[in-house]
Amino acid sequence: MTYWRLFYHFVWGTKNREPLIAPEWEDPLHNAIAAKAAELAAFVHAIGGVEDHVHLVVSVPPKIALPTFMAQVNGNSSHFANHTLSADAYFAWQAGYGVVSFGGKTLDAMVRYAKNQREHHADGTTIAGLEWIAPEENV
Repeated sequence: MTYWRLFYHFVWGTKNREPLIAPEWEDPLHNAIAAKAAELAAFVHAIGGVEDHVHLVVSVPPKIALPTFMAQVNGNSSHFANHTLSADAYFAWQAGYGVVSFGGKTLDAMVRYAKNQREHHADGTTIAGLEWIAPEENV
């Protein structure tokens, strides 16, 4: 058995940063993201976001490359949004994503940050390094 402690904070947005994540299906979408991550043997510490992006604090096992992990999570969740949630418009994620690794001592702070996205955006307390926005050529 392999021992690992890897912590990542991912952030990615909807295509063109459109406000496509409706409040009424935010929880089901986050649950679909968490379910796919668990299927890939990752441990989800927190998911949060607003209408145009998602934050995922997760431990991804070293047997799966991060781009592979994100491609599968994004593909599964966009399929879920388009076929189960009956999105009003075609749902898609942007091409890119941001990811930072961090140590276990900051896990609680990262979890709070992801879970409290609405408050951070409402009162202007976002952290620039954790609010990655895709460059124009990736949108």
